[in-house]
Amino acid sequence: MLVAALMDIITSNCDNADYLSFQPLLPADADTRDIAAVIEVIEQGGMHFDDHEDDNSNDGDRGLKGIGIKVLGGTTILGFSRGNNSLELDNSGVDMLEVSCNSRRLVVQQTSIESPLVEKLSPSAVPGLWDDLQREHVAVPFATWALANWAIASDLNRTRIQDLDSDGHAVATALKASERTVKWHGALVARALLEDQNLALAPSVPDWCSSLLSTASQATENNDIPLGQLSLSTFLLSMTRCNDSKFVIRQRGLHPLRSIAKKIENHNGQSSMKESIASALSLLYAGEVPLSLEESQRWSGILLRWIFDKSVSDKTQLTAVKILSCILEDYGPASVPISQGWLALVLSEILGDNKAQNSKGTAQPEPERVQNPVDYHNASTATQVLNQLGSAVVKLASAQSGYEPGSDDKDKVPLADFLSLEPFATALKNMNKKNPPKFDAADSASATLKGIKALAELCSEDGACQKRIAGLGTLSLLRHILLADDYEKLAAIEAYDASRIREVQDKNVSASNVSSTDATTDPSSVRVAPAAHIRRHAGRLLTILSLLPNSKKEIISDDVWCKWLEDCASGRIPCNDIKLKSYCRLTLLNILCSESPNTRRGLDEYPDSESEYKRNCPQFGDALFLLNPELPLEVHLDNSGFRISTVPRDSCKDDEGIEDASETGSSVDGTEASSKEAPLMDVVFVHGLRGGPFNSWRIADDKSSTTKAGLVESIDEDAGKEGTCWPREWLAADFPQARFFTVKYKTNLTQWTGASLPLQEVSSMLLRKMVAAGIGNRPVIFVTHSMGGLVVKQLLYQAKLNNYDNFLNNTVGLVFYSCPHFGSKLADMPWRMGLVFRPAPSIGELRSGSPRLVELNDFVRQRHNKGLLDVLSFSETQVTPIVEGYGGWALRMEIVPIESAYPGFGELVVLPSTDHINSCKPVNKNDPSYAETLAFLEKNFKLRLKGAES
Repeated sequence: MLVAALMDIITSNCDNADYLSFQPLLPADADTRDIAAVIEVIEQGGMHFDDHEDDNSNDGDRGLKGIGIKVLGGTTILGFSRGNNSLELDNSGVDMLEVSCNSRRLVVQQTSIESPLVEKLSPSAVPGLWDDLQREHVAVPFATWALANWAIASDLNRTRIQDLDSDGHAVATALKASERTVKWHGALVARALLEDQNLALAPSVPDWCSSLLSTASQATENNDIPLGQLSLSTFLLSMTRCNDSKFVIRQRGLHPLRSIAKKIENHNGQSSMKESIASALSLLYAGEVPLSLEESQRWSGILLRWIFDKSVSDKTQLTAVKILSCILEDYGPASVPISQGWLALVLSEILGDNKAQNSKGTAQPEPERVQNPVDYHNASTATQVLNQLGSAVVKLASAQSGYEPGSDDKDKVPLADFLSLEPFATALKNMNKKNPPKFDAADSASATLKGIKALAELCSEDGACQKRIAGLGTLSLLRHILLADDYEKLAAIEAYDASRIREVQDKNVSASNVSSTDATTDPSSVRVAPAAHIRRHAGRLLTILSLLPNSKKEIISDDVWCKWLEDCASGRIPCNDIKLKSYCRLTLLNILCSESPNTRRGLDEYPDSESEYKRNCPQFGDALFLLNPELPLEVHLDNSGFRISTVPRDSCKDDEGIEDASETGSSVDGTEASSKEAPLMDVVFVHGLRGGPFNSWRIADDKSSTTKAGLVESIDEDAGKEGTCWPREWLAADFPQARFFTVKYKTNLTQWTGASLPLQEVSSMLLRKMVAAGIGNRPVIFVTHSMGGLVVKQLLYQAKLNNYDNFLNNTVGLVFYSCPHFGSKLADMPWRMGLVFRPAPSIGELRSGSPRLVELNDFVRQRHNKGLLDVLSFSETQVTPIVEGYGGWALRMEIVPIESAYPGFGELVVLPSTDHINSCKPVNKNDPSYAETLAFLEKNFKLRLKGAES
């Protein structure tokens, strides 16, 4: 009864089951009556063209009850009425065709039906698109097949379908059908209609959306991935076109959507389905009303898995990052477990990558960078921090959700899936179930702080690590940490809860006449979370990542973030941390400076040749700080043809904007911007052993540390007035012709307090970062303290070896505060008290008479004798307390005697009643340690200016 044309069509569709390559097999100009007929078949569930009352009809056809034949577009289609479970056939031996599509091949068998029942589909058959042809109900499958072909064939057909099925009921019926082929072709019809922007949406599109999601869920559960993919992609299209669909999914579609995501989690090759789910979820989060906190928490584990899944598409990863960012922004302190968990997973991923590279031995070292104890120390510290972060996440999540470790009712805990990730699962398992630790906001913030610091240390000198971190959405995480105040709010909530508990306790105490001392909860005992420190180190990591091209694009495209960075750097908002201000300004310099094409090999590489000076834009790494970040961008750039990128009017600006600041005369730190010209000289401050980029240069109360005895490694942290940096407060105003930098590098007295680099590697690292930042493009003077002087001497020596002639020749002056040119007694002393059983590498290089120190001094002497370098040295005259004992006893010593503080050339200033720590900390502007340095700078500036004029 089935014509050959039918078999050809079935064969063609079996070979093209993939909906992405579906080609229409029916004409583009279908007869309206045919379309109406198939719509009627779909809506009524069958065809009823021949329904004889008896077998004595005089039409010449004995007939078959419930069977109808109709020609549609030249194709003969056989249809059985849905609802008939049997066919009443006579015994005349009518031959029929049994058609099946097995293993993508058409199998046609001519059989004689001896039984009144149509044989069911064999359980052993491979499920296929046309399996329904072996069932009783074939009218609707073929009708939806025809409708799908017509819909795909032309705009005209789609318009006719829309006119005849204006309410979308036929499509909705097909999508709810039980047959797979009806669902499949129904989805194709829905997809074609939704993709046609010229067609009005049917009222039943929300029902389509719900049915499509249900089909996708069932198909995924049955491992029918093709049907799941088609249904899910059409579901996404319905959500995109129809806002009411989003409402329906919010009400009853999130659970099946999440079930699909979990089902395909470990399936390779399901990237498109994950992408569709991510896009659908993104549409929901883009609405005016965010998803509930509980629903967001349930999705957090899935989203984080997608970010770290290397098999998902970049689009899915980016969408997951955006959704998580929305969750963090919408729910603030309640989302801290998610942000902390995100940070922990990034740290875990980087540690895993490093471990894998080390085990394979395939990691290629960065240029001019070698493995050293600092790398191993950073990795070891990061591993410990990861464990702390995992515990902090579990504590806070348990406290917020009321989840009890060991509880069997995990399904009711929104964060249960999130907590199943490592390292949280292990931390949860190890938690004391009988007496779980109490949550503390300060401890939670401290864990986050350590996590950010660990990441910054791991990637500071590793370009591949930087790219990997940025690829895991860390920029979005840093943005939230910088702009939000989650940890302050957590501490406030903790204090409020403590006060409420205290009120209840006080009432109970009054009622029972018990002493109030029995009340144990005190709001004043709530510790302050180190939120400012978190932002500072987030700013550091941001500065590191801002060197990457993709990071630059992401930051500069975010108007709110850019404006916050500018406001923080310029002091327009309460951003009192000078290091954070510097990081914000350096980040803006990195992202906004434009450079000519073909002048750089890559924005994430450090320079290794003199040709790097041809570039326009400097590259500011994390070892450098600006002493006056409040000044406009142009002041901080070198004068080698730079320009500031044009950005949108509302981006990175306040009112008139950054690029117009000099024209409008906007005030910056009390100075009119119009009076700020491009600096003609650089002054770089380099701290010494256990010093800091700002602490070492504070103003002193007096010139000795007699009241602050203790370990050498902590003295510098205590000396001087906190927060008063004389190069920033005094020198910038008295010597406005210069741009002021201060640098940071890791130093330790002993290996017990951490790993540090040898002198040569410290100098090599600083040289690369200074050259990258454009230091050396104009005259530069280094102001150093203690071992910092040796670092600079070694740095100049390496510049000579590496042919950085521009940098070397533009270094016109050196200021040494208590520099051990020929060694220090501190390195010579045999520490009977066990303080230096394991001296740090840098300490060993400070021993008296070290050949290396003599060689470096001779190198600088030659340049001074040739008139290429001016030198000013300061010498201490008092002993410095090293260790304080019982009863006021203290071990004191002269760390750098005058014979070592004077290099044998240049000018020497002996500082009366001054110890080693305070030799670089003036009491006032008349102090020789300040006045002589200012005079030295002014003298050299005039000499260079005069030389340039001549």
